[in-house]
Amino acid sequence: QVQLVESGGGLVQAGGSLRLSCAASGISVDIYVMGWYRQAPGKQRELVARISRGSVPIYADSVKGRFTISRDNAKNTVHLQMNSLKPEDTAVYYCNGAQTIVSRNYWGQGTQVTVSS
Repeated sequence: QVQLVESGGGLVQAGGSLRLSCAASGISVDIYVMGWYRQAPGKQRELVARISRGSVPIYADSVKGRFTISRDNAKNTVHLQMNSLKPEDTAVYYCNGAQTIVSRNYWGQGTQVTVSS
C-alpha cells in the first residue's frame, strides 16, 4: 500500500520560512518523479516543484529562487524548503509521486500553509 504523508505546514508571517516533508512508503522517492503541488481556494491545483533521478529540479516561476525541493533517499522522504514566503503562497500543499511509464500516480492528503501579511 502506497502512502505519502506530508508534514510541516502551518501559519507564518510574510518573509518567513517553512520546510515541508513528504514521507513515502510503498514507493521509492529515488525512482519515482516526486513533486509538490498546491491548491489555493477557488484555484486549480498547480505544480510548485518537481524532482526526478538524473534531472535538474524544476520550479514554478512564482517560486524560483525562494523554494528548494530535495530528496533524502535514505529516509525515503522529499522536502520543500520555502523561504521568503508571501501571502500568495497560501494554499494546501500536496506531495505527489508519479511513474508515468506504468501509469502510477499517488497523492498525499495535503498540508495547509498560510502566510499572513
